[in-house]
Amino acid sequence: MNKALLWLAVSLVLTGCKQQPARPGGMAGMTMLVPASVAKVVQESVPTELKVVGTVEASAIVQVKSQVAGELMATHFTEGQNVAKGDLLFEIDPRPYDDALRQAQAAVARDQAQIAQAEASLERDKATARFAQSDAERQAELNKGGLTPHSTFDQAQSNADAANASARSTRASIDTATASLAADQAAVERAKLDLVYCRIRAPLSGRTGNLLVHAGNLVKVNDVALVVIHQVSPIFVDFAAPEQHLGAIRRLAGEGRKLAVRVESQDDPGKVATGYLSVIDNTVDATTGTIHLKATFENADRLLWPGQFVTATLTLDTIPNAVVVPAEAVQSGQQGSFVYAVKADNSVEIRPVTTGPSWRGKVVIASGLQPGETVVTDGQMRIFPGAKIVPVDAAKLGTGPL
Repeated sequence: MNKALLWLAVSLVLTGCKQQPARPGGMAGMTMLVPASVAKVVQESVPTELKVVGTVEASAIVQVKSQVAGELMATHFTEGQNVAKGDLLFEIDPRPYDDALRQAQAAVARDQAQIAQAEASLERDKATARFAQSDAERQAELNKGGLTPHSTFDQAQSNADAANASARSTRASIDTATASLAADQAAVERAKLDLVYCRIRAPLSGRTGNLLVHAGNLVKVNDVALVVIHQVSPIFVDFAAPEQHLGAIRRLAGEGRKLAVRVESQDDPGKVATGYLSVIDNTVDATTGTIHLKATFENADRLLWPGQFVTATLTLDTIPNAVVVPAEAVQSGQQGSFVYAVKADNSVEIRPVTTGPSWRGKVVIASGLQPGETVVTDGQMRIFPGAKIVPVDAAKLGTGPL
């Protein structure tokens, strides 16, 4: 009796199993719809971008040094402060240079007095010379007529020659005094300039670094730097591009176009600064096969900092009417890149594609898709060729029952 019941139970189980048809691929007989996020294949104008790592550098670096020697009396800024061109930074003790200025001014006044005195003497000597020359000419006429002895004529001529020589001597002394005046006037200007140098001002707008010499120290002419200023507005970003892009870069720059460069801080990728390519190096680095480039940024918000590493993106040509899909739609397999294309009945198929450049979360599809088709962008792990999907918002995937 027990054997009969056992045989009946086994028969029923075997019969039930035979009534279930085989499932192709282990999933047949099921009509479950797989949730997936989808997107349309569209056409857009896509710029060709070159993305590399760059380094930020100041557009100018100045070591502020003293042009006069003396005691550093005062400092008028704090370390790390932004300063404008012409701002007062340091003061050197001006008293020695005040004394030098007064001495030079006194020498100028002395020279001017000497010149005035010599000019008066010259006028007197000129008058004496004219009288002596006139007397000599008169004595010469009298001597011709035998009315005066020859010695009288000789004396008159000697007096005239002496008067003329005295006038020339006085003129020479005027020239000497004039030369001394010019030298002393130059000394005055130099003393005034030294006084100006006693107040050291910022040669450019930028940000100061650490204070290298403190008040109370003696400084020498053009000796150690007192502070270093970095100009950070505008600012440069140096980066290198592969040699194969040099032709396109030179062609576009030669057309007069301003090539846009975007940079993102590696510390804060959400913040972007935009500038323009300003320098193309004159040689290709044979070691690395790259060309050095430099872009200029206004940096008004001080986003970029000297020495900082950034991601630089150089925009080159634009591909018109490019076929693009979201980057999430492109998958990688043993045979290359592919996407899950959605057919009219919401079933999916694997579609091999040839990809092009990427741009802002999108990928250019060189072949394999046509505009207007639909591709799966999220949920690829749940689907297989032939499976049917139900389009859902990507935010709802993986959150439980739909």
